[in-house]
Amino acid sequence: MASLLYCIMAVAQTPDYKELYRPRFHFSPAINWTNDPNGLVYYKGEYHLFYQYNPFDKVWGHMTWAHAVSKDLVHWQHLPIAIPEENGVMIFSGSCVADTNNTSGFGVQKEAPPMVAIYTGHTDTNQSQYLAYSLDRGRTWTKYAGNPVLDLHKKDFRDPKVFWYAPKKYWVMLLVLPAEHKMQAWSSADLKSWSHLSDFGPAGDTSSIWECPDLSWAPLVFNQRQKKAVLLNSVQNTMQYFVGSFDGVRFTNENPASVVLRPDYGPDYYAAITYNQLPGLQAPVTIGWANNWNYGKDIPTSPWRSAMSLPRRLFLKKVKDSWVLVQQPIAALQSLREKELVSVQNELLGGTKALPVQSLQLEAELAITPGATAITGIRLAAGNGHPIEIGYDAARKMLYLDRSKTAHQSFSKAFAERSRFETPLEPANGVLRLHIFFDHSIVEVFANGGEAVMTAQIFPGDTDNGIELFSNGANSRISSLKIWQMGSAW
Repeated sequence: MASLLYCIMAVAQTPDYKELYRPRFHFSPAINWTNDPNGLVYYKGEYHLFYQYNPFDKVWGHMTWAHAVSKDLVHWQHLPIAIPEENGVMIFSGSCVADTNNTSGFGVQKEAPPMVAIYTGHTDTNQSQYLAYSLDRGRTWTKYAGNPVLDLHKKDFRDPKVFWYAPKKYWVMLLVLPAEHKMQAWSSADLKSWSHLSDFGPAGDTSSIWECPDLSWAPLVFNQRQKKAVLLNSVQNTMQYFVGSFDGVRFTNENPASVVLRPDYGPDYYAAITYNQLPGLQAPVTIGWANNWNYGKDIPTSPWRSAMSLPRRLFLKKVKDSWVLVQQPIAALQSLREKELVSVQNELLGGTKALPVQSLQLEAELAITPGATAITGIRLAAGNGHPIEIGYDAARKMLYLDRSKTAHQSFSKAFAERSRFETPLEPANGVLRLHIFFDHSIVEVFANGGEAVMTAQIFPGDTDNGIELFSNGANSRISSLKIWQMGSAW
C-alpha cells in the first residue's frame, strides 16, 4: 500500500510554477517539503539531483529520496520517487556514484553498469549507512539486501559523501560524527565492506553540530591546472570550508584549526555538496539548500516548501595570505536571459535613483566605484518601502545584505530577527562588482567574481517589484549596470 501511495503521489505532481513566491529558475519540488540535495552525480548525459523529501506534507518528516534530472543544470525533469522510507527507516542524506567498473557486483550487463546510492538509514535510535542500486540510469532502485554496510551503533553518524580515489584504486566515504565535530574517512574496494582511514576535526566552527561533508578538488582561478582539496561541511544553520590536501587517507588543513571560512555569508544556504563524476576536467559544481532550519518550516509558500540554490562552480584564489573559495553561477543560466531591461554606463550616483523597470525575476551585473565614505548599492523589491538592500559600506569595507524592511516577515520571529548580514570585502582596483539573481523569493549575490556570496529568502508584497540604485555619499559612480529579465526554467 505504501509503495502504491508513493507512485500515485509521484504521478500527481503536476507543477504550475506560477504560484506566489515560486522560484522560476531555482529548482523546487512541485509539492511538499524538501531539504538537503543528495546524490549529485553526472551519468550518461544527465545531471541527477536527488533530494530530501516528504511525500506527504510540506513540513519535515518521512524522509525519502525524490529525484530529478537535467541536461544543463537549468531545466529539470521530475522523476518518480527514487528511494522511499520503508519499515521504519528514513532515507537521510548521502551520495550517488556511477560504478562503471561494477566493483559492487550489482551490474548484470557490462554495457549497463550500476548506479549506486549510499545514504544514511535513520531510525529513532540508530544511524547507519545503506546502499541502493539502479540498472536503468536511475529510474528504478533496489535496496541492497545486505544493508546496513557500515554501522557503528550510534544515534548520530550520517551523510556519506562517496567518491572514487584513483591513485589508490578504492572508494572513499566521508561521514560526520555531528556532536563530536569530526569527519571520518573510510575506504572500500566494493562499496560494501568499509575500513576506517582517519578523522578530521574538531576545527573551524564548532558552535553547533556538523553535517553533510563534501570533498572536491577546486582549480586555481589563475592556473586551472593546479588544484587544491576543498572540504565543505554544514554547521546546523550555516556552512564552512577548509582548504588543503587529501592523500587518499587523511585531509590536511592548510589553515590554523581556529580559522573559520564561509562559502556563503547569507542566511539561506546549507548542505551544499558537489557533483560526482563530471565530464572532462570541469571545476566542481555545488548545489545547496536555500533555506534555514530556524524558520524553514514556517516560510509562507504553498503547495511546496523550500528550494535549491543555483548551481555554482568552485575555484580558489589567494587573497592576502589565505585561499578563498570563489563561486560562480554556471554559464548555462545565461540561456534564460530574455530582454535587456536596463543598461547604464559611467554615471554619477547620489541619493536614490529609481530605475524605469519592474521585475521579480531578473539577473543583474553591477560595477560600482564607491565614494571613500559612501554607502551605496541596489535595492530590489523596491518602490513601496519594502526593499531588500544589497550594499557596500566603503568606510568599513563591508558588503552587506539587509532584508529588515521586506514586506512579509510576521510568519516567523526567527526570520525577522535574522535580517542583516555582512562580510568584509575589498574592491578590486577600486571597483565593487555584484552579480545578482532575484527569483521571486530568493536572492543570490556574487561579489567580485564570487569571492563573497550571499543567499537570502524574501517574501515581497504583490507590487514590491521596483529597482533602485542608492548612495548616501558623494563621488560614487556606476561604472556599468545591466539587468536582464529572466525566463522560467519550467
